[in-house]
Amino acid sequence: MDRRAFIAGAASLVIVPRALARAGSGLKVALVTADEEARLVAVALPSGRVHRHVRTLPKPRSIEAVGPVAVVAHSELGAVTLVGGSMLAVEHVLRGFGEPRYTAGHPDGRHAYVTDAKRGEVVTLDVLRGLVLARTRVGALARHITIAPDGRRLWIALGAKAEQIAVVDITQRARPRLVRRFRPPFLAHDVGWAPGGNRVWVSSGDRNELAIYAARSGRLLTRLRADRPPQHFTFRGRLVYVASGESGTLHTHRVDGSLLRKTAIPEDSYNVQQANGWVVTPGLGTGTLCLLDRDGRVRFRRTIARSSHDACIVTVS
Repeated sequence: MDRRAFIAGAASLVIVPRALARAGSGLKVALVTADEEARLVAVALPSGRVHRHVRTLPKPRSIEAVGPVAVVAHSELGAVTLVGGSMLAVEHVLRGFGEPRYTAGHPDGRHAYVTDAKRGEVVTLDVLRGLVLARTRVGALARHITIAPDGRRLWIALGAKAEQIAVVDITQRARPRLVRRFRPPFLAHDVGWAPGGNRVWVSSGDRNELAIYAARSGRLLTRLRADRPPQHFTFRGRLVYVASGESGTLHTHRVDGSLLRKTAIPEDSYNVQQANGWVVTPGLGTGTLCLLDRDGRVRFRRTIARSSHDACIVTVS
């Protein structure tokens, strides 16, 4: 047994629940990348008021909440910033990446998996200690990533128009292992694991289509019509929110694929995330943030930056 790993793991059982408990109350904010202004914008929900700005390295590109930490990837700089969500303060800056792109957070609130497109790797982080734990080769152009609800598997799209998707075992959280790669029915873009763990959604980078897979077997279950590619996902319970920045739409589906609502959002609103009953989608070309409720209805639209590529939702103490 690795004694240091055992001690660190035992400590996380104390540290993480306490941090998550503190995050249960307080101000909910959308933490949005201001790509051209070297900062994050914290927007209070649901009011839309700008709460504060957080200075970062230049070109913050993607952001993901992992337990009490927001993981910010600076793709052009080869760096990752870890921001403490409760205090909105930079805690660590990690360098030595090729081109970090997107992040998936483990349910333990401690481990994060960051794709490195330039090196074709998934990089394992301990976000509480600010450490790189492992670098695992998964395939060239590793980009969008999703994690199983039980924290045992990753699916990774290998490119913006990916010919292959990588399946990675993370049963040992700090030691990812590539299991296989497979070809989707189109050039894939985003991947999203639905709550419950039975289905994985795959979006397209080259056509108006989505695919739904059986998670355990990897069998293609169905293909759905969609708005213009690329599409991106976020999930809440039995609902799936699909954003098309090219079409300026957000579709609300059930996880079986049935369409419930189609909503107009600002064009160039590509990425989409949800938490605490709110759905946010930032505008890459417009610098907007659009807030929607759980039913996919727009609550506000605000211009908050020159360009905002990604957002996540955190709780500020």
